[in-house]
Amino acid sequence: MSVPLEPAKIFGGSASRYLAEKVAAASGERLGEVTVSRFSDGEFQPSFEETVRGDLVFIIQSTFPPADNLLELLMMIDAAKRASAKRIVAVMPYFGFARQDRKDKPRVSIGAKLVANMLTAAGVDRIMTMDLHADQIQGFFEVPVDHLFASSIFLPHIKSMGLPNLLMAAPDTGGTKRANAYSKHLGCDMAICYKQRKVANQIERMTVIGDVKGKDVVLVDDMVDTAGTLTKASDMMMEEGATSVRAVCTHAVLSGDACKKLQASSLVELIVTDTIPVSPEKLAQTNKIKQLSVAQLFADVIMRVRNHESISSHFIVA
Repeated sequence: MSVPLEPAKIFGGSASRYLAEKVAAASGERLGEVTVSRFSDGEFQPSFEETVRGDLVFIIQSTFPPADNLLELLMMIDAAKRASAKRIVAVMPYFGFARQDRKDKPRVSIGAKLVANMLTAAGVDRIMTMDLHADQIQGFFEVPVDHLFASSIFLPHIKSMGLPNLLMAAPDTGGTKRANAYSKHLGCDMAICYKQRKVANQIERMTVIGDVKGKDVVLVDDMVDTAGTLTKASDMMMEEGATSVRAVCTHAVLSGDACKKLQASSLVELIVTDTIPVSPEKLAQTNKIKQLSVAQLFADVIMRVRNHESISSHFIVA
């Protein structure tokens, strides 16, 4: 005898409505109606335009800048809680402020922990996210965290490219674990780029650890921000004798002149997901970006959560 599905509704925040529409369609559900009223001074107020009483509510919103995206998510969670939603799941494909996971110098905030505290205070019952910058952020929450990996999308794509001399590489030492997991799954060697910085987003020096000569290198990282690390790493790999260099990065932050750097670099292709929207203006600056959608993956996990089923099969590579 089949158990009836728990009543559930999917909503999208302003920043991620494009993705919420795809997730809802992949789930066979209708995207719920939300309006955001704005005042002349810039203040805003999200409002659910349909009842959520007694429902399992999924709110899809990535929290990339500006900070209004995070605040809107918090206010939507609060609104759902006050409207008597049974359970509230914050689906955050990109978890902003994740780079602030520790005190790396005196008198700074641990922003990721603060965001976790605010989400909990707002009334969230579960978090669903992808490729956190640091795995330990899951421990900042007192509610369940479903931490998904884009590897379940990237690995089949890398295999489909049929690169003859594949080598996985980490653009910095922090990505060693991720690159090693990919290389083990694909049965290939790996290399590491060691970089030193003077200040954030500015690389002073970089060296390559490993033999890349004659290899088709694929750099793997959780995000691409200014693209300084990726482009410098790709150029260095080519100088060391690599045949080609590509990159797969989950979150396409692409700030500043990142796209111009990509276009001018030796990278053949940058493969990203749609956890963060890439504007037409950015795409016009380079023809090297290929976007893969995470909608089906999140739709599958949402259905499993709704059915109280295991989601471990979606964790191909850590």
